[in-house]
Amino acid sequence: MKTARLVRPAIAIAAAVVLAALSGCSSSASSFTGSWGEDTAGQPSLTIESDGTFHGNDGCNDMSGKGTVSGDTFTFGPFASTLKACEGVTPWLNLAHTAKVDGDTLTVYKNGGDKLGTLAKR
Repeated sequence: MKTARLVRPAIAIAAAVVLAALSGCSSSASSFTGSWGEDTAGQPSLTIESDGTFHGNDGCNDMSGKGTVSGDTFTFGPFASTLKACEGVTPWLNLAHTAKVDGDTLTVYKNGGDKLGTLAKR
């Protein structure tokens, strides 16, 4: 009987720790969900769905794919992109590797960690 009484609280504590960890992941994932950037021609924009799928435009080329969230970082998975040449547009978003959110700003980084640019939340 004494063993059963000790095990139950330990299981309850373990379950609470797991739930707290999982809820932390979901709130972090939700910080990426939404539309970022300007919805105007020649400007980059990106929409990230709650399941990690994303689609957007680098100001010239359409892009879509699926990423993952780990902690405070969104990692872009492989994505498809058109390859049009547009005069006067710097297509930096198609080099995206990871992103982080700070308030209403999504900062995008290329592979290696160099900052590519930022997008404001719409």
